Amino acid sequence: MKAFIGFIIVFIFGLSATVNSQTDSCSSTLNLQNVNLPFDAASLNCFAVWDAHNYILRYSQTLSNLWTFVLSAPAANSYIAIGFSSNGQMVGSSAIVGWMSPTGGEIKQYYLGGTSPNLVEPNKGSLQIGSNFSLFTSQSNRTYLGFQLETNQPLSRLIYAVGPDGLLPVAPNFRLTEHSDKVSTSINYITGQSKSSANSPYSRLRKSHGVLNMLGWGILMIIGVIIARYLKPYDPLWFYLHGFIQSFGFIFGIIGVLCGFALNNKLNADVSTHKSLGIFVLVLGCLQVMALLVRPEKESKVRKYWNWYHQGVGRILIIFAVANVFYGIHLGGKGKGWGAGYGVVISILFVTAFILELRLWLRK
Repeated sequence: MKAFIGFIIVFIFGLSATVNSQTDSCSSTLNLQNVNLPFDAASLNCFAVWDAHNYILRYSQTLSNLWTFVLSAPAANSYIAIGFSSNGQMVGSSAIVGWMSPTGGEIKQYYLGGTSPNLVEPNKGSLQIGSNFSLFTSQSNRTYLGFQLETNQPLSRLIYAVGPDGLLPVAPNFRLTEHSDKVSTSINYITGQSKSSANSPYSRLRKSHGVLNMLGWGILMIIGVIIARYLKPYDPLWFYLHGFIQSFGFIFGIIGVLCGFALNNKLNADVSTHKSLGIFVLVLGCLQVMALLVRPEKESKVRKYWNWYHQGVGRILIIFAVANVFYGIHLGGKGKGWGAGYGVVISILFVTAFILELRLWLRK
């Protein structure tokens, strides 16, 4: 029992460490393996430019008329892009787009002449790309889009975008599908200070919505069920642990749902299925709390029916919560990294429950 409690503590803290380890950091110098950089990597300025998708931009003025840019993002089966705009709008801007094809990294310039796909033209644009450095590579769960621009001063209004999962440009026309998410910013190349458009302040709200719901409904609730199922011999310890963890899961879940409602009011996005599933999970959670208020005594004849109800609703809640977390990761354009990470967490919990269930049956 002590080992199991220790596992829960280590697991929760380890989860935080795992998430952090997947994020690029400006605290270290750019180090790309098997890539000869024609510039001093230590001279690159580094800033987090899009928190919602963990975009990191490094840049420097290599020569008086040559600027170097390296954009990094979590590895995913989608394109990443950085556009240079005179007015902060996508239409009329030129963008550098990179993706990983079956034959290796691809990078192209696109001219965004309009909103329809046929007006987004590959190999066109106003950017003068240098010939000494151009790459798209994937290393350590991150993708890196690097290029140089021949200009005295790049445009300061930058647009970042991420493509839909699995829809990559292919030969011969290299048609670019509509992005799944974007943000428009302005940057001061001297100070590195970046200001985002009106859409960007919601990135933290969206991240809070996802993390709180994942942790509350999708992880802590499962741990609480495991405790209630397999620590019954340690009465009343199991009861207090179960109540403590489920309470925190419920609180985190409610805050996460409220963040989702606030986000839905601010963004023009069709997330009706995700929203409906979230409301359904919230209702089930509230029913569980209400059931505690009418819980019969152990000696009561209806106690077993109450147990069936409590256990059944809890299991349904977890099934729909886990499904909605995965669906939310898909809607948020987080790519395979977040989905795989959460999948590993669920797998660990499932294997743990399976082993404990097997031990329980062997003891009978």
